[in-house]
Amino acid sequence: MGFILDGLDTESYDRQYSDKDLVKGILHYFSPEKTAILWIIITLTLNSLMGSLGPIIISRAIDELAKNFTLSITLLAAGGIAIIGILGWVFNYLRQKISAEVIGRVVLNIRSKVLEKTITHDLSFYDDIPSGKIVSRITSDTQDFANVVGLVIDFLSQFVMVFIIIIFLFAVDWQLTFILIAMAPVAVFIALGFRKMARKVTQQAKRVTAKINAEIQESISGITIAKNFRKEMALYQSFKESNQQAFQVGIRRGIVINVIFPLISIAAGLGTGVVAVTAGMKVLEGQMSAGQWYLFMAAVGYFWWPILNIASFWSQFQDGLSAAERVFALIDREPKVVQTGNTKISQLKGNIRFKNLHFAYSDKEKVLEDFTLDIPQGQTLAIVGHTGAGKSSLARLILRFYEFQQGDLLIDEENIKNLDLGAYRRRIGFVPQDPFLFSSTVFDNIRYGNEDALEEDIIKAANMIGQGKWLDDLAEGIKTHVGQRGTSLSMGQRQLVALARIILKNPDIFILDEATASVDPFTEVQIQEGLDQIMEKRTSVIIAHRLSTVKKANRIIVLHQGRIIEDGKHQELLDQKGHYAELYNTYFRHQSLEYINQIGQNT
Repeated sequence: MGFILDGLDTESYDRQYSDKDLVKGILHYFSPEKTAILWIIITLTLNSLMGSLGPIIISRAIDELAKNFTLSITLLAAGGIAIIGILGWVFNYLRQKISAEVIGRVVLNIRSKVLEKTITHDLSFYDDIPSGKIVSRITSDTQDFANVVGLVIDFLSQFVMVFIIIIFLFAVDWQLTFILIAMAPVAVFIALGFRKMARKVTQQAKRVTAKINAEIQESISGITIAKNFRKEMALYQSFKESNQQAFQVGIRRGIVINVIFPLISIAAGLGTGVVAVTAGMKVLEGQMSAGQWYLFMAAVGYFWWPILNIASFWSQFQDGLSAAERVFALIDREPKVVQTGNTKISQLKGNIRFKNLHFAYSDKEKVLEDFTLDIPQGQTLAIVGHTGAGKSSLARLILRFYEFQQGDLLIDEENIKNLDLGAYRRRIGFVPQDPFLFSSTVFDNIRYGNEDALEEDIIKAANMIGQGKWLDDLAEGIKTHVGQRGTSLSMGQRQLVALARIILKNPDIFILDEATASVDPFTEVQIQEGLDQIMEKRTSVIIAHRLSTVKKANRIIVLHQGRIIEDGKHQELLDQKGHYAELYNTYFRHQSLEYINQIGQNT
């Protein structure tokens, strides 16, 4: 069944932990619950004690009734069993309630920890790992992780009950008790023999679940494109294949996990037969009463039930350990962006210097080699070049989203690796090519730039773009809901919201990756007004796609294969009739008024 594992490889950050390390890690997250766990142990012991007293009372009642059958003894035994049952229910309820609260708090804490670590990972992590797989680890795996303790508690409950019965049985007949105990290692050995195999198939099941989650999330996120190209059935077919893979993995896991029960049942049957025959012979020889024989046979049932549950417990325990392994791998993932210092900054001048910098996304994808560039304070730098030239990489390096391999990147003559990233990024404003908006209102999305801003400051920031006239086109103005990822707004409107967000943030360095999507002339004018507001008196790095932005830049650099091949102003570069002139005629010229007027005259 090797084909089952296609596409179920481990992630790049996965690692293997020993059972000891996993258990140690699990206990770490349960350590704050010591008091609650103590109460669980107390109620568990009392519940087990009540469960153990039932067979003992019945055994004594059988012997007494054999000597003298009276109604009072029968009623006394029935009353004792009823009281024990009620107390057992009460203790079990308390144990279950406390356990549920403990597990709930642990799930809350571990999910918070996992998400906290996940959102601090650098962007290279998100380039490699589908978001659906990350979601699977944060949700289902953390729940399985915490459920391990619930399984252990249930198992210990039965174990304590068996332990109490065995103590009593030793007092009755130590030889039979030893025979009973001697049978246990056989079943335990069988169950533990499946440990590695159970872990392996459980990991496979979790990987295929994560894969399906990733496909579903991607399908729903891209449903507009799929419908546009009539690819709904292709999405369904892809999911169907993954679902079939999950089916095959589920069968394999079921076979591995469930084959253990018949083997342990055989061992349990042989053990029960030996005890029954031996105890029966003792009854015939007068060495044991009928009540004692019943107690032993009841003890056999109570004894073998937890042993049989070892198979179920161990498979589910492996589920928990597998989940813990996946959760810990996500938490322990080593960052690729490593800060060597933690210099706090309250404000930036905005001087940026690349000094003999080398950067590559991978060994096969080199982007910048021995790259040098100075961007002085307050300069508006436009970067142009063909796709793959390295334009976006420059922006991402300034934002410290990726780690460079050699050279230096200096911010105000301070090595970027020495800065406190949180404080540094608070002084940078970034608008990506496809601005992301949260599923809320325009107002809330603008406020995201400064959560402490007053309402009047948010409205002022919005009105600084086109005097706020763009808000008139929205159904409810600034209170309009933008939909999931801002899909209720046009691309131009999303850009306007993103620019207002940056105006509110008031950064010292502004980075813009202009969208290539066409917008109407009126919206473009509004966008340019917003850019003028932002770029005034601050260092700005623009990956330019609009002629209006290029013309207004203090400086333009042309990138080609990670190198600066031209550097100057718009007209200077046009006059050189080099690479920029070629780009102008290819990408920018059609945006000029001269070109538009020429087309109008020709038509």
